[in-house]
Amino acid sequence: MERLQNTSRKTLKDFIPQQVLKFSKLLWRQKSLVFLALPPVIMVFLFRYLPMYGILIAFKDYKPLRGVWGSPWETPLFENFIRFFNYVDFKRLIFNTVKVGIVSLFFTYPAPIIFALLLNELRFKKFKRVVQTISYLPHFISVVVIVGMLNNFGSLGGLFNQIRGIFGLEAVNMNSGDKYFLLMYVGSAVWQGVGWGAIIYLAALANVDPTLYDVANIDGANRWHKIWNINLPSILPTTTVILILNAGNILSQDYTKILLMQNDTNRSLIDVISTFVYRVGIAQGEFEYATAVNLFVSVINFFLVFITNKIVQRLNPENSLW
Repeated sequence: MERLQNTSRKTLKDFIPQQVLKFSKLLWRQKSLVFLALPPVIMVFLFRYLPMYGILIAFKDYKPLRGVWGSPWETPLFENFIRFFNYVDFKRLIFNTVKVGIVSLFFTYPAPIIFALLLNELRFKKFKRVVQTISYLPHFISVVVIVGMLNNFGSLGGLFNQIRGIFGLEAVNMNSGDKYFLLMYVGSAVWQGVGWGAIIYLAALANVDPTLYDVANIDGANRWHKIWNINLPSILPTTTVILILNAGNILSQDYTKILLMQNDTNRSLIDVISTFVYRVGIAQGEFEYATAVNLFVSVINFFLVFITNKIVQRLNPENSLW
Protein backbone atom coordinates (compact mmCIF):
# COMPACT_ATOMS: atom_id res chain seq x y z
CA MET A 1 0.00 0.00 0.00
CA GLU A 2 2.80 2.39 0.93
CA ARG A 3 4.63 1.53 -2.31
CA LEU A 4 1.51 2.42 -4.34
CA GLN A 5 1.24 5.76 -2.56
CA ASN A 6 4.89 6.59 -3.30
CA THR A 7 4.37 5.69 -6.94
CA SER A 8 1.28 7.88 -7.17
CA ARG A 9 3.21 10.83 -5.77
CA LYS A 10 5.79 10.75 -8.58
CA THR A 11 5.64 13.70 -10.99
CA LEU A 12 6.43 13.86 -14.69
CA LYS A 13 10.01 14.96 -13.93
CA ASP A 14 10.69 11.63 -12.23
CA PHE A 15 10.13 9.79 -15.50
CA ILE A 16 12.36 12.10 -17.62
CA PRO A 17 16.06 11.16 -17.77
CA GLN A 18 18.38 13.54 -15.96
CA GLN A 19 20.40 14.24 -19.12
CA VAL A 20 17.27 15.42 -20.91
CA LEU A 21 16.40 17.71 -17.99
CA LYS A 22 19.91 19.19 -17.94
CA PHE A 23 19.82 19.75 -21.69
CA SER A 24 16.40 21.43 -21.53
CA LYS A 25 17.60 23.71 -18.71
CA LEU A 26 20.67 24.61 -20.75
CA LEU A 27 18.49 25.48 -23.75
CA TRP A 28 16.28 27.65 -21.56
CA ARG A 29 19.28 29.53 -20.14
CA GLN A 30 20.53 30.13 -23.68
CA LYS A 31 17.08 30.81 -25.13
CA SER A 32 18.20 34.04 -26.82
CA LEU A 33 20.91 32.23 -28.78
CA VAL A 34 18.55 29.34 -29.53
CA PHE A 35 15.93 31.65 -31.05
CA LEU A 36 18.68 33.45 -32.97
CA ALA A 37 19.91 30.17 -34.47
CA LEU A 38 16.42 28.80 -35.14
CA PRO A 39 15.79 30.48 -38.56
CA PRO A 40 19.01 29.22 -40.22
CA VAL A 41 18.50 25.75 -38.72
CA ILE A 42 14.99 25.64 -40.18
CA MET A 43 16.29 26.82 -43.56
CA VAL A 44 19.01 24.16 -43.61
CA PHE A 45 16.44 21.49 -42.73
CA LEU A 46 13.95 22.66 -45.38
CA PHE A 47 16.42 23.17 -48.22
CA ARG A 48 19.17 20.65 -47.42
CA TYR A 49 17.73 17.71 -45.51
CA LEU A 50 14.07 17.57 -46.51
CA PRO A 51 14.79 17.31 -50.27
CA MET A 52 17.11 14.34 -49.65
CA TYR A 53 14.20 11.97 -50.18
CA GLY A 54 14.66 12.85 -53.86
CA ILE A 55 17.60 10.42 -54.09
CA LEU A 56 14.96 7.72 -54.43
CA ILE A 57 14.69 8.86 -58.05
CA ALA A 58 18.07 7.23 -58.69
CA PHE A 59 16.50 3.82 -58.00
CA LYS A 60 13.27 4.38 -59.91
CA ASP A 61 11.97 4.61 -63.44
CA TYR A 62 10.93 8.17 -62.72
CA LYS A 63 7.72 9.50 -64.24
CA PRO A 64 7.19 13.23 -63.49
CA LEU A 65 3.40 12.90 -63.65
CA ARG A 66 3.40 10.06 -61.12
CA GLY A 67 5.90 11.70 -58.74
CA VAL A 68 8.71 10.19 -56.71
CA TRP A 69 6.58 7.80 -54.66
CA GLY A 70 4.30 6.79 -57.52
CA SER A 71 7.05 5.94 -60.01
CA PRO A 72 7.96 2.25 -60.31
CA TRP A 73 11.26 0.88 -59.01
CA GLU A 74 13.96 0.03 -61.52
CA THR A 75 14.57 -3.61 -62.37
CA PRO A 76 17.29 -4.28 -61.38
CA LEU A 77 17.37 -1.67 -58.63
CA PHE A 78 20.80 -0.29 -59.61
CA GLU A 79 20.05 -0.09 -63.32
CA ASN A 80 20.89 3.63 -63.58
CA PHE A 81 24.26 3.14 -61.87
CA ILE A 82 25.10 0.16 -64.09
CA ARG A 83 24.19 2.25 -67.10
CA PHE A 84 26.63 4.97 -66.05
CA PHE A 85 29.45 2.50 -65.32
CA ASN A 86 28.94 1.01 -68.80
CA TYR A 87 28.88 4.43 -70.45
CA VAL A 88 31.37 4.53 -73.32
CA ASP A 89 33.08 7.69 -72.04
CA PHE A 90 32.98 6.74 -68.33
CA LYS A 91 36.77 6.59 -67.92
CA ARG A 92 37.28 9.87 -69.75
CA LEU A 93 34.67 11.61 -67.57
CA ILE A 94 36.30 10.31 -64.38
CA PHE A 95 39.79 11.24 -65.57
CA ASN A 96 38.78 14.77 -66.60
CA THR A 97 36.88 15.35 -63.36
CA VAL A 98 39.69 14.09 -61.11
CA LYS A 99 42.30 16.04 -63.09
CA VAL A 100 40.38 19.33 -62.84
CA GLY A 101 39.57 18.70 -59.16
CA ILE A 102 43.13 17.89 -58.07
CA VAL A 103 44.73 20.74 -60.03
CA SER A 104 42.12 23.18 -58.71
CA LEU A 105 42.70 22.02 -55.12
CA PHE A 106 46.47 22.22 -55.55
CA PHE A 107 46.35 25.90 -56.54
CA THR A 108 43.16 27.33 -55.02
CA TYR A 109 43.72 25.90 -51.52
CA PRO A 110 47.17 27.37 -50.67
CA ALA A 111 46.67 30.67 -52.56
CA PRO A 112 44.45 32.34 -49.91
CA ILE A 113 46.75 31.13 -47.12
CA ILE A 114 49.84 32.61 -48.77
CA PHE A 115 48.00 35.82 -49.61
CA ALA A 116 46.72 36.18 -46.02
CA LEU A 117 50.21 35.65 -44.59
CA LEU A 118 51.67 38.27 -46.95
CA LEU A 119 48.83 40.70 -46.28
CA ASN A 120 49.27 40.25 -42.55
CA GLU A 121 52.88 41.44 -42.85
CA LEU A 122 51.89 44.85 -44.26
CA ARG A 123 52.45 47.55 -41.71
CA PHE A 124 50.71 50.43 -43.53
CA LYS A 125 47.08 49.79 -42.48
CA LYS A 126 45.39 52.00 -45.11
CA PHE A 127 47.29 50.31 -47.93
CA LYS A 128 46.48 46.92 -46.39
CA ARG A 129 42.75 47.71 -46.36
CA VAL A 130 42.81 48.92 -49.97
CA VAL A 131 44.62 45.76 -51.13
CA GLN A 132 42.25 43.50 -49.19
CA THR A 133 39.17 45.27 -50.57
CA ILE A 134 40.41 45.09 -54.16
CA SER A 135 41.40 41.43 -53.75
CA TYR A 136 37.94 40.15 -52.79
CA LEU A 137 35.96 42.24 -55.29
CA PRO A 138 36.34 39.59 -58.08
CA HIS A 139 34.40 37.16 -55.87
CA PHE A 140 31.22 39.11 -56.63
CA ILE A 141 31.66 39.02 -60.42
CA SER A 142 29.22 36.71 -62.20
CA VAL A 143 30.53 33.49 -63.71
CA VAL A 144 29.03 34.54 -67.04
CA VAL A 145 31.08 37.75 -66.95
CA ILE A 146 34.23 35.83 -65.95
CA VAL A 147 33.90 33.41 -68.87
CA GLY A 148 33.14 36.32 -71.22
CA MET A 149 36.38 37.95 -70.10
CA LEU A 150 38.29 34.68 -70.59
CA ASN A 151 36.89 34.21 -74.09
CA ASN A 152 37.81 37.78 -74.97
CA PHE A 153 41.31 37.68 -73.42
CA GLY A 154 42.04 34.26 -74.93
CA SER A 155 41.15 35.21 -78.50
CA LEU A 156 43.83 35.88 -81.12
CA GLY A 157 43.74 39.62 -80.47
CA GLY A 158 43.05 39.35 -76.75
CA LEU A 159 45.02 40.50 -73.72
CA PHE A 160 46.74 37.16 -73.16
CA ASN A 161 48.12 37.09 -76.68
CA GLN A 162 49.21 40.69 -76.41
CA ILE A 163 51.26 39.69 -73.35
CA ARG A 164 52.64 36.74 -75.30
CA GLY A 165 53.62 39.14 -78.08
CA ILE A 166 55.72 41.17 -75.63
CA PHE A 167 57.85 38.07 -75.03
CA GLY A 168 58.06 37.28 -78.74
CA LEU A 169 55.57 34.41 -78.72
CA GLU A 170 53.10 33.93 -81.54
CA ALA A 171 49.38 34.42 -81.02
CA VAL A 172 47.25 31.33 -80.40
CA ASN A 173 43.53 30.85 -79.93
CA MET A 174 43.37 29.77 -76.28
CA ASN A 175 39.65 29.09 -76.53
CA SER A 176 40.21 26.30 -79.06
CA GLY A 177 40.88 22.80 -77.79
CA ASP A 178 41.83 21.90 -74.24
CA LYS A 179 45.49 22.95 -74.15
CA TYR A 180 44.86 26.16 -72.20
CA PHE A 181 41.63 25.13 -70.51
CA LEU A 182 43.11 24.22 -67.11
CA LEU A 183 45.31 27.31 -67.08
CA MET A 184 42.35 29.61 -67.71
CA TYR A 185 39.92 27.72 -65.48
CA VAL A 186 42.20 27.41 -62.45
CA GLY A 187 43.83 30.81 -62.97
CA SER A 188 40.47 32.57 -62.99
CA ALA A 189 39.36 30.57 -59.91
CA VAL A 190 42.48 31.66 -58.00
CA TRP A 191 42.02 35.29 -59.08
CA GLN A 192 38.34 35.24 -58.13
CA GLY A 193 38.68 33.46 -54.79
CA VAL A 194 42.07 34.36 -53.31
CA GLY A 195 40.90 37.57 -51.62
CA TRP A 196 37.61 36.16 -50.38
CA GLY A 197 39.23 32.99 -49.08
CA ALA A 198 41.91 34.97 -47.24
CA ILE A 199 39.31 36.65 -45.00
CA ILE A 200 38.94 33.63 -42.71
CA TYR A 201 42.73 33.26 -42.38
CA LEU A 202 43.17 36.96 -41.62
CA ALA A 203 40.56 36.59 -38.90
CA ALA A 204 42.54 33.68 -37.44
CA LEU A 205 45.78 35.67 -37.63
CA ALA A 206 44.13 38.59 -35.82
CA ASN A 207 43.67 36.33 -32.78
CA VAL A 208 47.36 35.53 -32.41
CA ASP A 209 48.70 36.59 -29.00
CA PRO A 210 50.91 39.72 -29.53
CA THR A 211 53.21 38.60 -26.72
CA LEU A 212 54.43 35.78 -28.98
CA TYR A 213 55.83 38.38 -31.38
CA ASP A 214 57.46 40.24 -28.48
CA VAL A 215 59.18 37.08 -27.32
CA ALA A 216 60.26 36.33 -30.89
CA ASN A 217 61.76 39.83 -31.20
CA ILE A 218 63.74 39.28 -28.00
CA ASP A 219 65.08 36.02 -29.43
CA GLY A 220 66.14 37.85 -32.62
CA ALA A 221 63.60 36.21 -34.94
CA ASN A 222 63.07 37.78 -38.36
CA ARG A 223 59.76 37.93 -40.27
CA TRP A 224 60.25 34.54 -41.88
CA HIS A 225 60.82 32.93 -38.46
CA LYS A 226 57.66 34.58 -37.11
CA ILE A 227 55.59 33.39 -40.07
CA TRP A 228 56.89 29.82 -39.83
CA ASN A 229 56.84 29.43 -36.04
CA ILE A 230 53.95 31.67 -34.97
CA ASN A 231 51.54 32.50 -37.80
CA LEU A 232 51.38 29.13 -39.53
CA PRO A 233 50.84 27.08 -36.32
CA SER A 234 48.19 29.59 -35.23
CA ILE A 235 46.08 29.13 -38.38
CA LEU A 236 46.81 25.40 -38.75
CA PRO A 237 43.42 24.28 -37.28
CA THR A 238 41.59 26.57 -39.71
CA THR A 239 43.63 25.49 -42.72
CA THR A 240 43.13 21.83 -41.82
CA VAL A 241 39.35 22.14 -41.61
CA ILE A 242 39.26 23.97 -44.95
CA LEU A 243 41.42 21.24 -46.51
CA ILE A 244 39.10 18.49 -45.25
CA LEU A 245 36.05 20.29 -46.62
CA ASN A 246 37.74 21.04 -49.96
CA ALA A 247 38.69 17.38 -50.33
CA GLY A 248 34.97 16.64 -50.60
CA ASN A 249 34.67 18.86 -53.68
CA ILE A 250 37.25 17.19 -55.90
CA LEU A 251 34.53 15.55 -58.03
CA SER A 252 32.17 18.54 -57.79
CA GLN A 253 33.38 21.24 -60.17
CA ASP A 254 31.91 24.59 -61.18
CA TYR A 255 29.85 23.13 -64.01
CA THR A 256 28.50 26.56 -64.99
CA LYS A 257 31.97 27.89 -65.82
CA ILE A 258 33.01 24.70 -67.63
CA LEU A 259 29.73 24.62 -69.55
CA LEU A 260 30.21 28.21 -70.69
CA MET A 261 33.83 27.53 -71.66
CA GLN A 262 32.83 24.63 -73.88
CA ASN A 263 32.65 25.02 -77.65
CA ASP A 264 32.69 22.76 -80.70
CA THR A 265 36.47 22.33 -80.52
CA ASN A 266 36.75 21.24 -76.89
CA ARG A 267 33.33 19.99 -75.73
CA SER A 268 34.33 16.33 -75.68
CA LEU A 269 37.80 17.09 -74.28
CA ILE A 270 36.80 19.12 -71.18
CA ASP A 271 33.56 17.32 -70.36
CA VAL A 272 33.33 16.46 -66.63
CA ILE A 273 30.74 14.65 -64.53
CA SER A 274 28.91 17.83 -63.50
CA THR A 275 28.44 18.98 -67.11
CA PHE A 276 27.41 15.44 -68.05
CA VAL A 277 24.77 15.48 -65.29
CA TYR A 278 23.46 18.83 -66.52
CA ARG A 279 23.28 17.63 -70.11
CA VAL A 280 21.58 14.34 -69.26
CA GLY A 281 19.29 15.61 -66.52
CA ILE A 282 18.23 19.06 -67.77
CA ALA A 283 18.76 18.95 -71.52
CA GLN A 284 17.62 15.35 -72.10
CA GLY A 285 15.18 15.04 -69.20
CA GLU A 286 16.59 11.73 -67.85
CA PHE A 287 16.18 12.74 -64.22
CA GLU A 288 16.67 9.29 -62.71
CA TYR A 289 19.92 8.76 -64.63
CA ALA A 290 21.30 12.19 -63.64
CA THR A 291 20.30 11.63 -60.02
CA ALA A 292 22.12 8.29 -59.94
CA VAL A 293 25.30 9.87 -61.30
CA ASN A 294 25.10 12.74 -58.82
CA LEU A 295 24.50 10.29 -55.95
CA PHE A 296 27.57 8.35 -57.02
CA VAL A 297 29.62 11.58 -56.92
CA SER A 298 28.22 12.48 -53.49
CA VAL A 299 29.17 9.09 -52.05
CA ILE A 300 32.73 9.38 -53.42
CA ASN A 301 33.03 12.92 -52.04
CA PHE A 302 31.87 11.70 -48.63
CA PHE A 303 34.55 9.02 -48.57
CA LEU A 304 37.17 11.58 -49.61
CA VAL A 305 36.18 13.77 -46.65
CA PHE A 306 36.17 10.73 -44.35
CA ILE A 307 39.61 9.54 -45.51
CA THR A 308 41.12 13.04 -45.31
CA ASN A 309 39.74 13.48 -41.81
CA LYS A 310 41.18 10.11 -40.77
CA ILE A 311 44.62 11.11 -42.08
CA VAL A 312 44.44 14.40 -40.17
CA GLN A 313 43.26 12.51 -37.10
CA ARG A 314 46.34 10.30 -37.23
CA LEU A 315 48.68 13.28 -37.64
CA ASN A 316 47.00 15.64 -35.17
CA PRO A 317 43.70 14.58 -33.56
CA GLU A 318 42.98 18.11 -32.32
CA ASN A 319 42.63 19.46 -35.87
CA SER A 320 40.23 16.82 -37.20
CA LEU A 321 36.53 17.45 -37.73
CA TRP A 322 35.46 14.48 -35.62
